[in-house]
Amino acid sequence: MKNKVVLITGASSGIGYQTAKVLSRNGYKVYGGARRVEKIKPLKKFGVRPLKLDVTQSESVKNAINTIIAKEHSIYGLVNNAGYGSYGAIENVSISEAKKQMEVNVFGMIRIIKMVLPYMRKEHSGKIINISSIGGRVVSYFGGWYHASKYSVEALSDAIRMETKPFGIKVSLIEPGGIKTNWGHIAANHLIKSSQNTPYQEAALKAGKGMDKQYNSKMLSNPMVVSKRILKAMNSNHPRTRYVMGFGSKSGILLHSILPTPLFDFMMMHMS
Repeated sequence: MKNKVVLITGASSGIGYQTAKVLSRNGYKVYGGARRVEKIKPLKKFGVRPLKLDVTQSESVKNAINTIIAKEHSIYGLVNNAGYGSYGAIENVSISEAKKQMEVNVFGMIRIIKMVLPYMRKEHSGKIINISSIGGRVVSYFGGWYHASKYSVEALSDAIRMETKPFGIKVSLIEPGGIKTNWGHIAANHLIKSSQNTPYQEAALKAGKGMDKQYNSKMLSNPMVVSKRILKAMNSNHPRTRYVMGFGSKSGILLHSILPTPLFDFMMMHMS
């Protein structure tokens, strides 16, 4: 693993922050990218190289990749972790907010991939690890646009995996369930705020409070669970196409596959 260069997007907190530490400690030369580069600076003591990166801006992506290539001449691994959850009823979420959700979670991922593929193809090797979610397999109440973005991540990852296989590039999806980060609190607050003074307010308030309570639960998995799977995929000569982990992930996928759709819908609407 020594000297293999890896870029992690969204490295300023949560899964990205933890993964940057784990990969660096295991011999990878890690570049951690984020919009607010000052939040990554504490990672320098673990050997992580902070990099200013906004995945929604093509020029920022280009500058970040060019910086890495100028110093390292190649890039072996890419962990697409940057993203957020825009929750709210489809009717309530503005088109501009919906576009922002897709811009960050989907087009941001593709911008980076398009930039790194020529360098990976040149080496006839490389790992692309895209952070999806159980939310790319199962839809929760009031999470329409977030799930649309993660379903897109799943489909695009499957397509890219087939397209790049002849060039020795391997693509894996990480599908976490409930992970102890600030993600859920931010999504819950967004849901409650977006639903104020609308016909969905009462149901959204209940769902948002339930989500917030869930993300305070001790049952949620530590981000390290995800980081270890990312490390496993990065180390493997034959990584899996999908890694499922975290609280409720496998059971959620199983129930979605065996329950009648109306019953599963009822369950998701009354989880709070």
